[in-house]
Amino acid sequence: MPDKGQHKPSRSLLVVMPTWLGDCVMATPTLRALRELYPDAKITALMRHNVRPILDGLTSIDRLLSVRPKKKPGTRGARQRRTLVGLGRRLSRGGFDTAVLLPNSFKSAALASVAGIPRRVGYDRDGRGVLLTDRLIARRHRGQFVPVPTLDYYLGIARYLGSEDPCHAMELATRPESDARALACLTSAGFDVNNDELLLINPGAQKTTKRWPAQRFGQLIDEMNQRFGVKAAVTGSPAEREILDQVIASAKSPVIDLPRQGMDLHLLKSIMRWTRLMVTNDTGPRHIAAAMRVPVATLFGPTTPAWTQIGFDMEQHIIAGGLAQNPDGSPAASGPLIDTLPLDQACQAAASLYERTQGCTIGPAA
Repeated sequence: MPDKGQHKPSRSLLVVMPTWLGDCVMATPTLRALRELYPDAKITALMRHNVRPILDGLTSIDRLLSVRPKKKPGTRGARQRRTLVGLGRRLSRGGFDTAVLLPNSFKSAALASVAGIPRRVGYDRDGRGVLLTDRLIARRHRGQFVPVPTLDYYLGIARYLGSEDPCHAMELATRPESDARALACLTSAGFDVNNDELLLINPGAQKTTKRWPAQRFGQLIDEMNQRFGVKAAVTGSPAEREILDQVIASAKSPVIDLPRQGMDLHLLKSIMRWTRLMVTNDTGPRHIAAAMRVPVATLFGPTTPAWTQIGFDMEQHIIAGGLAQNPDGSPAASGPLIDTLPLDQACQAAASLYERTQGCTIGPAA
């Protein structure tokens, strides 16, 4: 049992997960560290219903508890309060003795407080310090928060609780039935899993400012196909249908349309088992690829990697305008727009990563 930090026994621990898909993946090293700290505790992860599949199959957690938004009459504020109280009462029946709050939101701390969870651990942000029993202080410089990679930011809580030198590697798991679906999906699209190499393209992003032009993705597909013979597939959410169609129309070489094949998060994780290289905007699937040990070329702009460094040895950053810096040399919060990132720079970086990772062990352990 660790004797450093603020380690105290726990029989039932609730981890309130981040909202975004990529942040959930970056939290997996913290989940693993918590499991090592509390090997006999029941660990429950609370997360949004639509991202729940991303953690399915992980041995670091015992239970996934999801929140599905409900539409109710009345004002937005009143609806949020009713949802918070209702979920708090639901959690109060879980017998949790500790809550680890990964999001910075006031709502997450209020939820744990309403649920009556005795110990509430998180960063003192968003005016919620009074609701926490254990308050961690985020790093600041001259009144501004210092950019700390999200992965390390979450691990700071595990270190506070007693974890020593936790492993930074992200991890995800797949189910055999999902792997079988992914294999059937690729085969039916004409992909030879024994001889072909898959180039997976993720051209969407929640924020439109982080989307590289769809036409350039199509041109990149053709360049990689001509140079290395890789076969391309696109993935994205239903809301990104127009972007996917533009990419497919822009490419001269055939492109497998995974969403048309019934893509979901379970299937996306399994598709990674047959992916040779992913090219993506800075969004959630980037982290899925890294967690599954798939080489990934990530396009940045206007945001920079300062907040989302993941330390993956087979990732190539492709940054619009180079690495943006403040006058003091520290990483800037934003840089040039992503549409200023030229095609030849992206193609060269993707090709370099492909060549560098030839002969490397790619993909999750069997």
